[in-house]
Amino acid sequence: MKTIIKTFLTVFAVCSFFAAGLFAAPDETYDKLKLMVDVMEIISDNYVSETDTKDLAVGAINGVVRTLDPFSQYMEEKAYKDMKNETEGSYSGVGLRIMIKNNFVTVVSPLPGTPAYKAGILPDDRITKIDSKDSVGMSSDEAVDLMRGKAGSKVKLTVSRDNVLEDLEFNLVREKIKIETVKSVLLDGGIAYIRLSEFNAQSASDLNKILIDYSKREMKAVVLDLRNNPGGLLDSAIDVVSMFVKDKTLALTTKGRNEEMKKEYFTKGGGEFSDIPFVILVNRGSASASEIVSGAMQDFKRALIIGNNTFGKGSVQTVIPLSDGTALRLTVAKYYLPSGRPINRSEDRFAKNGINPDIEIKVSVEDEVKLYAQSEMIFSKDKSPKSAVADENKIEDEVLNKALEIINEGKVFDMIKDSKAAETAAKENGRKSKKQKQ
Repeated sequence: MKTIIKTFLTVFAVCSFFAAGLFAAPDETYDKLKLMVDVMEIISDNYVSETDTKDLAVGAINGVVRTLDPFSQYMEEKAYKDMKNETEGSYSGVGLRIMIKNNFVTVVSPLPGTPAYKAGILPDDRITKIDSKDSVGMSSDEAVDLMRGKAGSKVKLTVSRDNVLEDLEFNLVREKIKIETVKSVLLDGGIAYIRLSEFNAQSASDLNKILIDYSKREMKAVVLDLRNNPGGLLDSAIDVVSMFVKDKTLALTTKGRNEEMKKEYFTKGGGEFSDIPFVILVNRGSASASEIVSGAMQDFKRALIIGNNTFGKGSVQTVIPLSDGTALRLTVAKYYLPSGRPINRSEDRFAKNGINPDIEIKVSVEDEVKLYAQSEMIFSKDKSPKSAVADENKIEDEVLNKALEIINEGKVFDMIKDSKAAETAAKENGRKSKKQKQ
């Protein structure tokens, strides 16, 4: 056992030594790696129970990755396969996007229409137990593996929520999660209400088809609902922006530590829907690609952004397959909007993050839970649509109602023009350009 560990860690240390030249002085790096070898050997020889070399090695790798940021992740073989399956469009589980933050399994966003969404689990909720297993300190792979399972099976999540004294318990029944990213309805007055729940390879194409269909039916305005959209493919986000922008223009820049990570993304030009009144709805569950779309549109003064501050995930991850079938998801760059402002969230959990809406409408936690439960009603084709909440508990969606009110009064373009948030972004861009010239 000792020989195996020493061989493994010697190879690991040598590889890390050469890779670490960019991070710390070689002597310091070598000393720390040697210390890790010593610790692993002590554990192997003296721990009260016999240890497994592979488990120790995986634990060491996870420990290294966790020191980086909440979005970098080491994926074991099963987790890597699950991620690829999910990208293809379906899996069985409860429908949560999660990350590890401050050692907690933290909800980024529940996917609309899923068991977690209908039950009222919210962005920033911290999952403290999965069934009877304590999840504090757990990796995202472990948490995902426990929450997924056969459709029809049950799982209990214990959740800690800000400003709620007692933990909440959610008894969920797993379902086949089919990721249908676009839902829409043409409301009275020719207002297209479109909810985009995720940016996958088909999202932009599906959205474009809906807009073309509605334009033939006298569409007069568009409301794009990106609330609780956790993001997805960057190219899909740029394609969505391109539909609403006439000129070919810079929509996003990514910058990393390495020069090759600096990339510029431009709209395609000739956007077919560049003149239509356009409103985007956001909340704290809107992340990543959702923030690219809403932030770029705000910078361009092309859309009115209504709702609450977005999540603040402004970083780029790449998945690097490893030789043994595992993979490393690594943060390699950050997003910068056309104005030059970053999206990334502050370390202060109470600070405003991401995109600041032009019109901020605060929704209480209680109302947000009810809105989640009843949200599917707007898309129901039944004569008597049903909701997960009783009739007497139904509430009005203030954010959507505000958007419809502004559209019906013909004030969208005026309010975009006068938007303080867009003005602030433009000023920030001016300051950055001035510094660069100096």
